[in-house]
Amino acid sequence: MKLSRAMSMLASAAVLGTLSMTGQTTPAAAASFVVSEAQFNQMFPNRNSFYTYAGLLDALNAYPPFTTTGDGATRKREAAAFLANVSHETGGLKYVVEQNTANYPHYCDSSQPYGCPAGQAAYYGRGPLQLSWNFNYKAAGDALGIDLLNNPYQVERNPAIAWKTGLWFWNTQSGAGTMTAHNAIVNNKGFGQTIRSINGALECDGKNPAERNDRINLYKQFVAVLGADVGGGDLSC
Repeated sequence: MKLSRAMSMLASAAVLGTLSMTGQTTPAAAASFVVSEAQFNQMFPNRNSFYTYAGLLDALNAYPPFTTTGDGATRKREAAAFLANVSHETGGLKYVVEQNTANYPHYCDSSQPYGCPAGQAAYYGRGPLQLSWNFNYKAAGDALGIDLLNNPYQVERNPAIAWKTGLWFWNTQSGAGTMTAHNAIVNNKGFGQTIRSINGALECDGKNPAERNDRINLYKQFVAVLGADVGGGDLSC
């Protein structure tokens, strides 16, 4: 996903749950996570070393409802759905930053009152869901208590912050859809609704079937790794 593709996200900045800004995960939170390190390694055998399992665990404090809502199967489906979309966005967690550098200057919306203090070309895609645009860095940073507007480079230098930006979108933004990806899974609305929220403007309603099907196939693979099924609702959008 490029968060830049859904300008409607600017209007949606509600944060679910209580945020912890410490960046430290309690042993209980780490122990309760439904994906083991061995399973994470199985899902991402060729990942960039930046994307650490420890960084993901550190990020979990930011959104406590993530993978802790519903029964065991639901919790596993949410983890698989999030990581499947992440895998699609990053080529299996290989890419930390957007690869097309020609796009970098395009992600500054100068109409915003706060402008682009880090520079015209500083708000390119970064992290597991490729956060982009100055207004998304501002909204994510405000929600997380991190100054990402003035220092967006934190997302490509700190694994926990990178993962937190992905969880920010997943848990609080509806994007091109009508619900957050978190709500889509925990309310059994189907994996297809997560695609719609993340990149529905470009991949749903018959558009880009190869991209959409890659997300679906990854989801099927990852729920199998976790020992769950795909759940109810539509897999596609």
